[in-house]
Amino acid sequence: MGSLSHHSYCTEILAQTALLRAHLDGADLAGEVAACPGWSLDQLLRHLGGAHRWTERIVRTRATGPVADDQVSDPAWYAHQDPSALRDWLTEGAERLADTLREAGPDVPVWTVAPGGTPTFWARRMTYETVVHRADAASTVGAGFMVDQALGLDAVDEWVGFSALPQAYASADSRTALLAPGRCVRLQATDAAPGTPANWFVLLSGEPITWRRTTAADLEQGTTSPEASATVRGPLADLLLLLYGRRTPASEGITVDGDAELLIAWLEAAGDWLRR
Repeated sequence: MGSLSHHSYCTEILAQTALLRAHLDGADLAGEVAACPGWSLDQLLRHLGGAHRWTERIVRTRATGPVADDQVSDPAWYAHQDPSALRDWLTEGAERLADTLREAGPDVPVWTVAPGGTPTFWARRMTYETVVHRADAASTVGAGFMVDQALGLDAVDEWVGFSALPQAYASADSRTALLAPGRCVRLQATDAAPGTPANWFVLLSGEPITWRRTTAADLEQGTTSPEASATVRGPLADLLLLLYGRRTPASEGITVDGDAELLIAWLEAAGDWLRR
């Protein structure tokens, strides 16, 4: 599970929603969101507010199996919402979700889309759903995007952890195609504080896919790091946005050494769950 506490994730859902909402002051909600082709800011808000409400329902009802997610995948689901009231509607949904998560606590059994089975899984997932869509809103209105180091490290951990799961891939074949003896993808956050574990190694040499995060000092000692087939480096926020398809390996501030084709193939295949 994540490196933050259940309570901290609940707090971050509210904080990240507030930061996103701040980008909307004076913004035209009809503006196109470049990171989400075909979506306007209006639709982005409906999607995120729908995700918060869908998750709240799962946790509140202690769902034991999949819950229909039309309200997440179809932004038209909440088309009846008055656009002028969407900002308050988004905040209301985040508050309701945080309250329900806190009431449930970290450990009661609930259905989750990946291994975890607790409200903390959903608290973490909705934290980073909100963080990434905050980045989308910021980009749309021409604002910058930063992420707290602890939050950013945990967000990358979550994505990389998902990349090791078979269900993240479109098919077994798309996963198997990445695997070969000695293959490894490395991500390095170049702006991490000294002594911070900010190097991720994803081992693609065979099943199961595994990963680890380590410090620069460990790397210098040469005791914990395999040789990387492909290494991607950049500021932590940019690495996170690369994983979520908001940056490319060619984006400013990002550098790639080694097998760039492997990196691109891994990002595409392991990120299939994002497109569902």
